[in-house]
Amino acid sequence: MTASKRVVHVISHTHWDREWYMPYEAHHVKLIETMDTLLETFEADPDFRSFYLDGQTIILDDYLQVYPEKQSQIQKLCDEGKLSLGPWYILQDEFLTSSEANVRNLQIGHRDAKKYGPISKLGYFPDSFGNMGQAAQLLRQAGIDTAVFGRGVKATGFNNRVEDSSGLESPYSELIWQAPDGSSVLGILFANWYNNGMEIPVDPLKAKPYWEHRLARAEQYASTSQLLLMNGCDHQPIQTNLSEALRVARELFPAYEFIHSNFDDYVKAVQTQQPPNLSLTRGELRGQQTDGWYSLVNTASARVYIKQLNQRNQTLLEKVAEPISAIAHQLGKPYPHGLFQYAWKTLMQNHPHDSICGCSVDEVYQEMKTRFAKSMEVGKALTTESVKFISAKVNTSHFANISESAAPFIVFNSSGYEGSSVHQFEIEWSHRFFDQSEDPVAIAKQVQDRTHAEGYLVNGSGERIDFTAHDLGVRFCYELPNDKFRQPYMARALRLTFETGILPSMGYESFAWIPCQNEIKTSSENRHSLVTSERTLENARLTLTIEEDGSFTVYDKKSQQLFSDLGHYENVGDIGNEYIFKQPVGDLPITTKGSKAEIRVVEDSPYRAAIEITHHLAIPARADDLLAEEIRTMVEFRQRKAGRSSSLVPLEIVTLVSLEREGKGVQVHARIENQSQDHRLRVLLPSDVAASTHFADSIFEVAERQNVPAKEWQNPSNAQHMQTFIDVHGEHRGLTIAGKGLNEYEVLQDGRNTIAVTLLRSVGELGDWGVFHTPEAQCLGTNEAEWMIIPYGSAEERFAAYREAYRFPIPVTAIAAGLHDGELAPACDFLKWNGDQLAFSSLKINEERGDSMARWYNLAESTTSLAIHPSAASESYVSDIMENDSANKIKNSVQVEGFKIVTIGLAAASK
Repeated sequence: MTASKRVVHVISHTHWDREWYMPYEAHHVKLIETMDTLLETFEADPDFRSFYLDGQTIILDDYLQVYPEKQSQIQKLCDEGKLSLGPWYILQDEFLTSSEANVRNLQIGHRDAKKYGPISKLGYFPDSFGNMGQAAQLLRQAGIDTAVFGRGVKATGFNNRVEDSSGLESPYSELIWQAPDGSSVLGILFANWYNNGMEIPVDPLKAKPYWEHRLARAEQYASTSQLLLMNGCDHQPIQTNLSEALRVARELFPAYEFIHSNFDDYVKAVQTQQPPNLSLTRGELRGQQTDGWYSLVNTASARVYIKQLNQRNQTLLEKVAEPISAIAHQLGKPYPHGLFQYAWKTLMQNHPHDSICGCSVDEVYQEMKTRFAKSMEVGKALTTESVKFISAKVNTSHFANISESAAPFIVFNSSGYEGSSVHQFEIEWSHRFFDQSEDPVAIAKQVQDRTHAEGYLVNGSGERIDFTAHDLGVRFCYELPNDKFRQPYMARALRLTFETGILPSMGYESFAWIPCQNEIKTSSENRHSLVTSERTLENARLTLTIEEDGSFTVYDKKSQQLFSDLGHYENVGDIGNEYIFKQPVGDLPITTKGSKAEIRVVEDSPYRAAIEITHHLAIPARADDLLAEEIRTMVEFRQRKAGRSSSLVPLEIVTLVSLEREGKGVQVHARIENQSQDHRLRVLLPSDVAASTHFADSIFEVAERQNVPAKEWQNPSNAQHMQTFIDVHGEHRGLTIAGKGLNEYEVLQDGRNTIAVTLLRSVGELGDWGVFHTPEAQCLGTNEAEWMIIPYGSAEERFAAYREAYRFPIPVTAIAAGLHDGELAPACDFLKWNGDQLAFSSLKINEERGDSMARWYNLAESTTSLAIHPSAASESYVSDIMENDSANKIKNSVQVEGFKIVTIGLAAASK
């Protein structure tokens, strides 16, 4: 090759959406056909040099599930460097999957790819709907120095065609992409999408204009002489005559060197010629320099119920099952690595962007619900086994001093943050086991006659605590011992609701129910009430007042700040699709402001009080008839003229607003009875904070974002992603809103910086390249949503609010325990830590070394100190997200630089 020649790297691939406009198994059949053709092409054509398996190892899992006998053939291709595997398990949506899910995705992808040979060290994000700000730091910690992505920097038009290159962040397809902590990678944008080299003609008459157009567009953006042509697209069949097509190209364009390339060779060539003046782009890539219509952020509100299931599943695995199993491992129980990998893989099969984003056909979500259920059942079982193991070692014998009939139980907090919770737990006592020769009816009566539901509740110190009890009577249950057949029994059961008091950040507290006749079942009648009027609740920190229209004010006593008009609901029409929200022209919002709400106190206990608010609205039943015609004829959503129907249906919203005695925020639960189609429902929460930016919880960061979009933005909506919370604060006033599986918000330009959180979006079509009806995406029937309102004063207090927001979605875990001696104290914290501006992320066990791996990240720009006090560790060291061992040993603390993700290995004391 001469120095003047441009090199055309043709990389064969197929972008494999595992499920999308067809259900998974329909795509699966096409995958088998595609892989069969690929293997046959490799065998038949020695010049077919390479194929990129879309950066995700699950493709091989799915193929070998059907043809396990092909594994040796695939291994041979990997050994020869013809197949490139990893680095991911699946191609996820980065914003709708948790921080730890993104890490597990890399870890499992690397593990699976390693079985076959070298791992593809390429940060591959071909079709993510925006890219996370900490991607460069995650990739660098995984040993990856280059990222390839398709969205977020330059504008893409309909069907992902680049419209123009003026006024955009980078003049080239190559740029430097930097994370908030300063980590950076070479970023390569698919400026002409990942199909710019698909279906290359063999006929010279067709090949000449094809190449003239494609080469010119590639040269338009390339900063070097290395041109990238991606030979494939979504579910693209293999181009079996590619070698011949490239031979023709070489004859037609001798000034270029055409090679059937791979990403390793292409990236090395670009890095060799990389110019020093590449643009620097920092943080998130969310298409903010575009007109705003194709950022695809509204997938965050498509099928909200799927996001809620995902949040529960992720939380169960990473914030409950893993840390509790890690504690059990420290105490001698084997860590179930294989089962955790199965649970994570099953969950992550729901994480591809077209799956978790809610932008697929209905059949996809029917199967996704099954996967969530399977993964969660495994997570629950692993949690149960671990808490049983730990509780058996807890000394509960002191409860016998109160009563020999005491029924102890242990409450675990695995959130990483200490705090109090109101918890509900069903306790059983007076167990009577039986076999098939006995009469269960008689045994049930036996237990009924010898027991009662009267008694009181004590904590680990033997102090009586407030509670509410509900008698469940005698019921059947069973045990599954490890050394004998199943053991059925009858027992007396009671449902207890109580306040746990301050639980350790990563540990437990013990409690006991003391059966005692003639004792009152609930707290003293002289107890303190949080209800100060029929519409007011108050604790030591907050005063909550409900207004006539069902909105409410919250007064923060410490800062003396009043937050008003919270909780109005807003309903508008939506004539868009699963990808994009579009309000009809001239549509006016229907709100609960000024309406008459039904308000009543429904809970009044010493530890919690709640008020129920019921709204009855009448909203249009659907869009008008024009929408169906516009969908049928594929009228582009921005050109649609449909409005809302004149026919009205009821919309009932039942809101439960509660305040706990030790609560630092107001908890809200809404039940939405949806009978309407083609609409969106949001809750409005004015912050009344004078600020030009706000902060959204994202992947290993709380990202600062502008309230007012860039000048290029034309979309009337400026909705954005969040993980757990959204925060608006100034110097003396702040408001944090935390949610459970609510991933879309908007900060309104209404003079009050109102936070609008999407609770429900109902649409009837998939959108994108065809007509795919999705009636289940209308989300008819009962929908639920939960969020928390956390007010505070000075900006320095925001980290305390964030800790409360992070703790909000994580449940405590309780398990019954017998009366016995034990090596563990009645209360214990297994991982104490300090670090004011740090967020806790995870605790798990490394499979290779058996070390505990704990992770935190710095929420601020300034360096801070992380002090760690594990209950049992002889040596600690700084690791990375891939859990590599390290010679960087630490004692009790480590300095964490601004926005840094830090993983600490805690070696077992016996190591």
